[in-house]
Amino acid sequence: MNSIPTLEPWAEGFNFNLNLNVTELPGQNYNCTFNEEFKYILLPVSYGIVFVVGLVLNCLAIWVFVFRMRPWNTTTTYMFNLAISDTMYVISLPLLVYYYARRNNWPFGAALCKIVRFLFYTNLYCSILFLTCMSIHRFLGVCFPMESLRWVKVRNTRIVCAVVWVIVIMCQAPILAFVTTEDKGTNTLCYDTSSRENFNQFVIYNMVQLVLLFCGPFVIVMVCYWFMTKELLRPNTAHPENSKSRKKSIKMIVIILSVFVLCFLPFHITRSIYYSSRSLHLSCSTLNAVNLAYKLTRPLASANSCLDPILYVLAGQTYRSQLASKGMRNGVKKIKTGSSDTKTNKTQSILSNTDIMLESIK
Repeated sequence: MNSIPTLEPWAEGFNFNLNLNVTELPGQNYNCTFNEEFKYILLPVSYGIVFVVGLVLNCLAIWVFVFRMRPWNTTTTYMFNLAISDTMYVISLPLLVYYYARRNNWPFGAALCKIVRFLFYTNLYCSILFLTCMSIHRFLGVCFPMESLRWVKVRNTRIVCAVVWVIVIMCQAPILAFVTTEDKGTNTLCYDTSSRENFNQFVIYNMVQLVLLFCGPFVIVMVCYWFMTKELLRPNTAHPENSKSRKKSIKMIVIILSVFVLCFLPFHITRSIYYSSRSLHLSCSTLNAVNLAYKLTRPLASANSCLDPILYVLAGQTYRSQLASKGMRNGVKKIKTGSSDTKTNKTQSILSNTDIMLESIK
């Protein structure tokens, strides 16, 4: 008779191989050993890289946004909030680097354990929602250029950003209750889920988040970019000079979707399988594969903090110009921005692609 293993995902990587005691038949035990040695190299190294690269790029981005890109347009407002979210998360990574390098030994107390796990999920879903907002913004600019000049205002964007922060923080607040620490031998574990007593409730909570904060936004992004691509591929006989700009916009769409799929989709798929495996009839080898896949996708989810600044460069001519004037062309005069330039940009944006338009809408 096939065994019915029960995976214990709350046991967030002990400092020894994880033995799962599972009932196959009355009086029989089934042991499945998890070898997680790879994790003690993979996670410290990957989180260390994300910390260094993400901190430098996001601090640079915040500096450019605050000191070199006033007044802000709609796109800049979204980017600034995204950079703040990324910076808050990467600052917490040295604690996780230490934790996994010490083979799951958390000496920093339960409060910091809760905060670190809270920041991971807050950054994850802030990134998803802000990228979704930017996608909707681009969709309006490409498919409804005239109307979007009336709809899209910086004041409205600030309200949207505030709503995103409130939604994400409220949705992640239960993490502070679920996450805890536990002593195992000489080690103190910092769970990334919950204690075993609350694990069933934690799985339900995560499934709700999966639908509301990932599946919904992901569908919206796909729909927006589908219509944008159709619009951008349509022959523009009235303004053939914009074909080069349109190709650049299509390229950026592909890059943004690739980042979205690379960072967020694998993590949510493997996490869902990982959590539900405890109730599925899976072999020990399958359980090991699920465990390995989930651990491999966690650094990918964190890597969005490094990839977001690349989007800032691709999304905005003003950001590229200010970054170049700071890092590559010291001594060159700042780009002058005035009301007449803004009006000209608005006119050009209606006839061009979404990049130009999104840079000019105030």
